[in-house]
Amino acid sequence: MAGPQMTGQRVIVVGAGPAGVRAAEALVAAGLRPLVIDEGRRDGGQIYRRQPEGFTRGYQALYGTEAVRARAAHETFDALKESIDYWPETLVWNVSEGQVWTHRDGIADAVPYAALIVCAGATDRLLPVKGWNLAGCYSLGGAQIALKAQACAIGRKVAFLGTGPLLYLVASQYLKAGANVAAVLDTAPLSARIAALPKLAAQPDLLWTGAKLTLALKRAGVPVLSGVTPIAIEGSPETGVSAVRVRTASGSERAFECDAMGMGWHLRPETQIADLARCAFGFDAKTGHWLPECDEDGRASAPQVYLAGDGARILGARCAEVTGELAAMAALADLGRAIDTDRRRALLSAKAGYRRFADGLAQAFPWRGDLARAVSDDTVVCRCENVTAGTLRASVTVGGATEANRAKAYSRVGMGRCQGRYCGAAGAEIVAEARGCSLEAAGRLRGQAPVKPIGLSTRRAGA
Repeated sequence: MAGPQMTGQRVIVVGAGPAGVRAAEALVAAGLRPLVIDEGRRDGGQIYRRQPEGFTRGYQALYGTEAVRARAAHETFDALKESIDYWPETLVWNVSEGQVWTHRDGIADAVPYAALIVCAGATDRLLPVKGWNLAGCYSLGGAQIALKAQACAIGRKVAFLGTGPLLYLVASQYLKAGANVAAVLDTAPLSARIAALPKLAAQPDLLWTGAKLTLALKRAGVPVLSGVTPIAIEGSPETGVSAVRVRTASGSERAFECDAMGMGWHLRPETQIADLARCAFGFDAKTGHWLPECDEDGRASAPQVYLAGDGARILGARCAEVTGELAAMAALADLGRAIDTDRRRALLSAKAGYRRFADGLAQAFPWRGDLARAVSDDTVVCRCENVTAGTLRASVTVGGATEANRAKAYSRVGMGRCQGRYCGAAGAEIVAEARGCSLEAAGRLRGQAPVKPIGLSTRRAGA
């Protein structure tokens, strides 16, 4: 891998989603040539993921209400390519001593930085449901990638279970693509959304967009249920998913036939890179997340590190563009470059509005940690390592584990390919329940290098 053009003020941007694009744009405008490292094949991140070359679906079909913003982000990045160094399909797997470690095509390289802007985005937050380890169960993000990047559905008849705006967005995208949507099953009660309306009104267009998605699903005859409690995903190891069974808000049981499931309980920030960069973390009681600490501009506690987008706080794609630019301005100011203070104030004001809306989403679509704590002992929690809730509980009650990392060492929860991305949140709830302590006291799984698997045959650049 050819190294980037080095300068005394090399700024590295990790991620080419909405935050990364706007950060790179601000850096180029200030006369710098940043290095943008992206794990994806093309820019756009998850929300604005580009279809592969040769695919011809239009922006409206791919991105719906966000088509204009998606096109703007793509066109901005295309215009930047002559002014940046861009490494797509490249994993940042470690950060140490003022350099990032990258991996691509079996080659590992260490790249020093004067400033590191981490725009790592978010992934689905998941709850274990009995049977969710059957073939045909996907995260909402995985189901969305299948549509955008492979132009296919995850099944012939798909049910969607969880909570949050993404639940309705992905179900609507499947409906629009011609897929058979069996049901949309939301664990959040309708009363929570009504109570959150004053905060959600901070972004009326986004509130109206969500209402229209729900209305379109109902008009198409899709069952849309609120306040459900998952009972089980049914099927067999040989044939995969065949149905999902839930308890409705009224207390009755209902089953919906399906051959695939899309699941997700809002989002969780991708914080592993910030963790490896030795950023301090704090517990956010409103969402149940452990978040890297940073100031309003995105400065982290670790020197030369800046955080933006959903990898810092789940504030949505639109706010990610705002925080990406803010983080770049903070880095520029710390490098001794002049910044537009009026522009900074405007961005901070916009961010405040998005934060209020995000607080409303957290209230409207709450994380159901109680569901994780109540799963039966034979329910698989960690799908990578096939660890059950019973084994995880025993790591506390028999093994004496007092927090999530010790429980991981005893049970192997979080040691698999996903490195706890799928099981970490629910696993901490189960540890807290077994200990009889708060979720905060149960701790968090610490980031470990490599943040994602790299091959044993990987060799150092130049070797």
